[in-house]
Amino acid sequence: MKILFAAHENAWGGFLGMIRNKLSQHEFVATGHFGFDTLKGFDVLIPTMSIVDREHLLEADRLLLIQQCGAGLENVDIEAAKSMKIKVANVPADISGNADSVAELGIYLMIGLSRNVRQMAASFANGHMGSPPGRALRGKTVGIIGLGGIGSALARRLKPFDVHLIGIKRHDPQKAKEELGLEWAGTPAELNELLRRSDYVVLCLPVTNESRNMMGKQSFLSMKRDAFLINLSRGGLVDRDALEDALASSTIAGAGLDVFWVEPVDPNDPIFKYNVLATPHIAGSTDVSIQGIMKAVVENIIRLENGKEPLYQK
Repeated sequence: MKILFAAHENAWGGFLGMIRNKLSQHEFVATGHFGFDTLKGFDVLIPTMSIVDREHLLEADRLLLIQQCGAGLENVDIEAAKSMKIKVANVPADISGNADSVAELGIYLMIGLSRNVRQMAASFANGHMGSPPGRALRGKTVGIIGLGGIGSALARRLKPFDVHLIGIKRHDPQKAKEELGLEWAGTPAELNELLRRSDYVVLCLPVTNESRNMMGKQSFLSMKRDAFLINLSRGGLVDRDALEDALASSTIAGAGLDVFWVEPVDPNDPIFKYNVLATPHIAGSTDVSIQGIMKAVVENIIRLENGKEPLYQK
C-alpha cells in the first residue's frame, strides 16, 4: 500500500520513521508540510494537522483509510469520507499515553504562569535574586472544560496539589463529578459559573460548531482578573483577538498555550508580548505517547492490509 504522511519527514520526533520501520513492506510519502496536493494514488492518509474536505476526497481514486496519528479529527470531513466508503479512525488519547502526557504539560503551564517564569529569566539575567514571588497551586480552583481522556487525566494528577477541582462536561457531568472527585460539575450551559470560580481555566475539549471561539470577549469578562487560561486542546476554541484584548487590558492575568489560531504560529505575533507562556503544540509529544500512538497506527494499517476493520473508527 501507498501511505501519505501530511507533515514533515521528521515531525513529532521522527514518528514517520518509526512506523516505516514497522511496515517496511509499504511505501510512505511525506508531504514536507501540514497539507497535501492530492490524494490520488494513495491507499492511506495520515492527515496530522491538514484539512481533508470533500473536494480533496473526490480526487482520491483508491483511498481506503484516513488514519489520524492522535485523537483530533476536526479538520476531516468524516461524513463525506463515509459517503465515499473511506474509513476514518483515530487514536483515542486515553489508550496511547497521550492524555497523560498532555496533562503533564498542562501542569507545567500552570506552574510556569504561577511562578512567572518569564520574569524569572529576566531576574536571573539581571542578577536579581529572590524575585519574582510566585503563587502556589494549593488552595486554588482549577476549572477543567472537557472531562474526557485529557481532562480526566489532568484532574487525577492535580489531586496531590490540594487544589479545588471543578469541571464542565457535555453529558452526565454528575457522573464525572463522582468518578473524579470534583467539587462541582456542570454542563456547557453553566460555563459562566466555572469561569467565575476558577483561578485556572483549562481547555480540554474538541473543536465543534458549538465550542469554536467559546473563549471570546464575554467569556474573558466572566473570568477573575488574576486567573489564567490554559489551552491544551485546539486553537479554534479561543478567539485570538479577544484573548489579546483580555491580556492587554489585564482582564485576565495570562495564558498558557500549546495550540494556536493558525499553525505554525507566527512567533512575532504581538500577542506574545503579553504574559503568554507558549509551547509549540508538543503536549502529546513524549516518548510514551509517541510509542503508544505508533503502535495503534501500525495495528490499524496491518488490519486494513489483512482485510479486517480498523479499530477506533468514527
